[in-house]
Amino acid sequence: MANIKLTIQYEGTNYIGWQKQPKGDSIQREIEKAIKQITGEEVDLIGSCRTDSGVHAIGQVANFHTNSSIPPDRFMYALNSKLPEDISIVKSEEVAKDFHSRYDAIGKRYKYLIYNHPIRNPLYRRFVYHVFYPLDYHEMNKGIRYFIGTHDFTSFMSANSNVDNPIRRIDQSFLSREGDLIIFSIEGNGFLYNMIRIIVGTLVEIGRGVMKPHNIPHIIESKNRELAGPTAPPQGLYLEKVYY
Repeated sequence: MANIKLTIQYEGTNYIGWQKQPKGDSIQREIEKAIKQITGEEVDLIGSCRTDSGVHAIGQVANFHTNSSIPPDRFMYALNSKLPEDISIVKSEEVAKDFHSRYDAIGKRYKYLIYNHPIRNPLYRRFVYHVFYPLDYHEMNKGIRYFIGTHDFTSFMSANSNVDNPIRRIDQSFLSREGDLIIFSIEGNGFLYNMIRIIVGTLVEIGRGVMKPHNIPHIIESKNRELAGPTAPPQGLYLEKVYY
């Protein structure tokens, strides 16, 4: 039995997220359906993480076990012939039988796109967070350095989350700008539910002048979700890379 690792890109707009659920289309379910069509097998596709509804991926990773005789590098082409146009397999390869795309991951990198312009761009509507009021990019840039390091991120976790350990390590956190696009990049060993979107919402509040960069250490130490900014919308978030 072969263990096949897939690297996947998708636009999350039309899906309830990565994980299959009783109702609604998910990326996981669509790929499992495609695998069954080409192999005849019911497989359990294991994803590196569960992206939410509307969130996109450039480098999602998943794996499954199969008895199929299809060469590992050809699964990419076979699956793409069956998948909808908003999901694409960009690499398929055989890995060790005990490889687990979720438990073996040692880090992830995400990016978040903010379109900062007074007028919406209809071509961007599925892919960015449109902020129409002016943002102070330099103040936002001052704030991001406080997230780097190992912290208890309870203040930046969705209130209905249920995790045993809210401590996460952030290795990189930085902003860049391309015209009216503000690009937030973050890399770490793991992220809590809605953590990145709450960090972005907090940075936007700093950009508006509602919060100050030096408020962030206090927000982290407080472990109080109410002190952080709002949760930014999902469509600006992209899973870029999973590290093993």
